[in-house]
Amino acid sequence: MARLHDVVFDCRHPASLARFWAAALDGYAVAPYDEAELARLREHGVEDPEDDPTVLVEGGPVRLWFQRVPERKIVKNRVHLDLRADDLDSEIDRLVELGAELQETHDDWVMLTDPEGNEFCVA
Repeated sequence: MARLHDVVFDCRHPASLARFWAAALDGYAVAPYDEAELARLREHGVEDPEDDPTVLVEGGPVRLWFQRVPERKIVKNRVHLDLRADDLDSEIDRLVELGAELQETHDDWVMLTDPEGNEFCVA
């Protein structure tokens, strides 16, 4: 039986989107870069982790990977994340401060987009 291991986001700038989601989700953080990983990146012509084409966010039961793709997001996501918050209004304010944009407000949930336009919901 298969188990969910990673959720992968195609994006234009993995480092900044990874930082957004690490800050948005409780207990998550961008995986640290050790010297071996920095050396591996340099071998592939990447001198600065800010230009890393794949960035890992970990800390919960499912890891989040952010990978650079050349194309921009054009249409609505076919899959999105649903988040829960104890205080919906405060959480919306916090996420917007991090760079999310409010898209739709409903009775007990909202739809936002992350800094690259990926939809997600908070209830």
